Amino acid sequence: MDFSHVRVWIFDLDNTLYPPEAQLFAQIETRMTQWMMRALGVPQDDANRLRAEYWRLHGTTLAGLMAEHAVDPAAYLADVHDIDFSVLDPAPDLAQAIAALPGRRIIHTNGDARYARKVLAGRGLHGEELFEAVYGIEETGFHPKPAREAFDRVLAQARIDPREAAFFEDDPRNLLVPHQLGMRTVLVGQGRHGPDSLADDADHGVHVQHRTDDLAAFLRRIAPTAAAN
Repeated sequence: MDFSHVRVWIFDLDNTLYPPEAQLFAQIETRMTQWMMRALGVPQDDANRLRAEYWRLHGTTLAGLMAEHAVDPAAYLADVHDIDFSVLDPAPDLAQAIAALPGRRIIHTNGDARYARKVLAGRGLHGEELFEAVYGIEETGFHPKPAREAFDRVLAQARIDPREAAFFEDDPRNLLVPHQLGMRTVLVGQGRHGPDSLADDADHGVHVQHRTDDLAAFLRRIAPTAAAN
């Protein structure tokens, strides 16, 4: 639990800064399937299969669609993120815990920044005093986590030394590169490999250094030690 060296706190968004029980991503998955049915001219079962397959193989469904079908990412993102954000509850405890972290705090998500800001607003986690920047899929040149290029681009743009950073994420695949770069890694929740749920006792490997089912409580535990340095 040594976070005394951390100067930059990097957070994933979906199912990390809100609980999976909000079912926000279920809405997105439904819209993804509908979009693929229209754009690719395939039935629902095939669209669902491809959505999950591209997510597993390419990191995101969008990355698979761009690689396999040369889709327009802007049109796709605008459509699939047109969802109901009212299902999100404000999280004042989490906001306070994040605000207490010393140093810089940013978001790195495979969604687009516009969508991310709507999620943050729904959770009461918006405002420059909480996060200095949001890096979405457009800021990474549409390279998604877990690809090394996605992390390299964010680190370069934000001028971050990864040895002074911690990364919080719900997909253990997306913690491999941060660990290799020297970041402290924290898995939030049970863990998923893209669309695939993982067992609660799954062995994710040494690249997952910490796990928590309560992000706010975890941050409150480590903040005093980090602040002391």
